[in-house]
Amino acid sequence: VKIEVNKVREELISENVLAHLEGTEKPEELVVVTAHYDHLGRKGDKIFNGADDDGSGTTTLIELAQAFAQAKKEGNGPKRSMLFMTVSGEEKGLLGSEYYADNPVFPLKNTVANLNIDMIGRIDKNHAPDSNYVYLIGSDKLSTELHALSEEMNKKHGGLELDYTYNDENDPNRFYYRSDHYNFAKNNIPVIFYFTGVHDDYHQPTDTVDKIMFQKMEKIARLVFHTAWEIANRPGRLKVDVPQKK
Repeated sequence: VKIEVNKVREELISENVLAHLEGTEKPEELVVVTAHYDHLGRKGDKIFNGADDDGSGTTTLIELAQAFAQAKKEGNGPKRSMLFMTVSGEEKGLLGSEYYADNPVFPLKNTVANLNIDMIGRIDKNHAPDSNYVYLIGSDKLSTELHALSEEMNKKHGGLELDYTYNDENDPNRFYYRSDHYNFAKNNIPVIFYFTGVHDDYHQPTDTVDKIMFQKMEKIARLVFHTAWEIANRPGRLKVDVPQKK
């Protein structure tokens, strides 16, 4: 069986937005936190707000950047550098993160990990009405150390149910390949994708801010913060010890 797929691309003008915080001891090494700020825009007279997809991720990223910046201002900055990057073009095929991976501002060989936040403001039908969960995708795909670290940070600081349903290689949704972390993972950089699942307002004009569960977002943000903080300050960089699947 031979299948041919023609992928048509047109030129679009957009930007990734980067905020760099230099590390105190190992500034050449880098932890990257990402979220995509694009959505579907306007179709006819309908406006697609994208409050959860991915307003929830971009606002969380901004809060994380503020927390790290405040820590450095108070003389307790991270040992490794941090890059907080909102990327564009995710909805068009992960284009913004692909562009960065192909044209990195900081060498990919120095990038220790990528933590990607995409849709963490709602609950899905699998968990309703319980909001105390988050899907983790990719944490064990390349680094057993990252997976163990993530679990430890949740026990110490999160208290969330960590659901690995969509981490299964055989899951038909294939979410591991569908958000911006994948452009780091395919370059052998350990990743975690934080996600709370799809809902009836996914890619609909009804994905509005009044439906966002801010306390849930805050709890997940704390988990991401402590995970990033631990990665940035541990003595050695994360080991890539899981063979990458082609």
